[in-house]
Amino acid sequence: MTAPVVLVTTSAEATREVGAALAAVCVPGDVLLLAGGLGAGKTTFAQGFGRALGIDEPVTSPTFTLVRQYEVATRPTGVRTLFHADVYRLERLGEIADLGLGQLVEDGGVALVEWGDAAEPVLGADALLLALAADADHDEWRTVTLTARGPSWLKRWKELDVALTPWRVAS
Repeated sequence: MTAPVVLVTTSAEATREVGAALAAVCVPGDVLLLAGGLGAGKTTFAQGFGRALGIDEPVTSPTFTLVRQYEVATRPTGVRTLFHADVYRLERLGEIADLGLGQLVEDGGVALVEWGDAAEPVLGADALLLALAADADHDEWRTVTLTARGPSWLKRWKELDVALTPWRVAS
């Protein structure tokens, strides 16, 4: 596990840009766990992530469908499919495991999991954890705290750090 990196975005578009920056360093098999309350920016982040992968259709919240699947046409990073999941309505870890996200990403996919803190015991062994929080004083501002778990993220941590420099909070 890495020391957390803290980012601040000052608009919805900046939150999408953080998503795009992370998409650029993702590889097939990656799992990103998005945590944060309602309105924290999880779906906004996913929109930027999807746009950077070349997904033209709207990336929307998968709340009622649990998992949305988007095919990646251009595959600049080798990613063939984006799986965007929302586990908010699931009550047990077994239900999260039953979604099979770990297996789905093995064939050229990447998974973004909203309410990912609930999925961490099932999917968090080699995942990037993103905690998003709205700012009480500024409607559009978000704090994004990233923590990497597992070998695949740890070996790319410096690359991630560089990609996220524009939004990084000085430590």
